[in-house]
Amino acid sequence: MLTIATMILVSSIGIIVGVLIGAIGIGGVLLVPMLTYGLDLGIHVAIATAMFAYLFSGAVGAVEYARRGSIQWRMALWLCLGGMPGAYLGALAVWLTPGAILEGIIGLLVFLSGLQALRPQAEDIGARDSLAPALLLVIGIATGFASSITGTGGPLVLVSILIWLKLPGLTAVGLSQIIQIPIALLATGGNQAFGHIEFELGFGIAVMLAVGVFIGARVAHRVSRETLRRLIAFALLLVGAAMLTRIGAGLS
Repeated sequence: MLTIATMILVSSIGIIVGVLIGAIGIGGVLLVPMLTYGLDLGIHVAIATAMFAYLFSGAVGAVEYARRGSIQWRMALWLCLGGMPGAYLGALAVWLTPGAILEGIIGLLVFLSGLQALRPQAEDIGARDSLAPALLLVIGIATGFASSITGTGGPLVLVSILIWLKLPGLTAVGLSQIIQIPIALLATGGNQAFGHIEFELGFGIAVMLAVGVFIGARVAHRVSRETLRRLIAFALLLVGAAMLTRIGAGLS
């Protein structure tokens, strides 16, 4: 049974993480450490519980971005088709390996994506409006697997990749909202089959995440495109540096 203080802590961090996910697609990386260090959950159970919670935050984010016409549905379809098998395989892998090497690779990718996003807008001559279906399928598989094995839900990995490929920030965040749903669904099925999920805790976190995502989605559509691009860039740099630092500390 969670104490009142713990419930307040979980609620506060859940809302903060949700706002970050809804506004810039980054934030899920904070949830697993909060569950492991704050609530003393094992890393595998923390990842599985977080993935379950993303099912609801993804639904709220997808609705909010779809209402504003900020989801490129053709790209979303191919990403989701790839994300589903990737997420299931990631759920299997999370119970077999700590995933430290993969987390380090993701941290490096996130950091480099932040540097890429910081480039002045005038230099982005090769900016794209879309990507080929085959490439989207591969990106979806990689996103599903990496998100499932690290408990980041989808946005952290996908936004990093799409920003690196020079898609507009709002497009990247919109796609990251919709891909949370199939990834969370398949990862939850896999985690339930291969391990254990704290469903009661997951429901509580999901409510707070959903509230935060609802707020964050509105923030994202009220700031300028340049402001959003810079916000995403700095968030990527901070998250990437934090992940690499944690990996480095674990290896030392």
